Amino acid sequence: MPYWDERFAAMAERYPEIETQQFHIDILAAHFVQHPDWFDVVVGSNLFGDILSDLGPATCGSIGIAPGANLNPEKEHPSMFEPVHGSAPDIADQGIANPVGQILSMAMMLDHLGETEAAAAVEAAVSETLKEPALRTRDLGGTATTEEAGKAEAERV
Repeated sequence: MPYWDERFAAMAERYPEIETQQFHIDILAAHFVQHPDWFDVVVGSNLFGDILSDLGPATCGSIGIAPGANLNPEKEHPSMFEPVHGSAPDIADQGIANPVGQILSMAMMLDHLGETEAAAAVEAAVSETLKEPALRTRDLGGTATTEEAGKAEAERV
């Protein structure tokens, strides 16, 4: 990982106003569990980023709630928005997948495109829906199907 370490150091030097810390993956995973409040943005290689993008939301109750994005900040090339959990083939077509990660990914896309009010409305709708246990999918201790949870969030937007 020397190349990655060099790139991290170069970017940190280029943006001195941004506080950075560098960790090895083993202690970083432990900090994710013990001190999730320490983190705002985590930058990592594809392998480590994939591991942490599952671990982070799992510490909050479910990997089904986390949005994800591969961003081109300059907006010169397309960005991609998707839930961090991927396609979840093990539960495909069962109606039990949590739609929150996908819906919040859409909110991230709206924000990235400058539609901040629309993004905030989507985020608020998800937040309100999750307050109702009956509208949560089973990964969050509820009984709602994917469709029921998604419709409830759409209605609140």
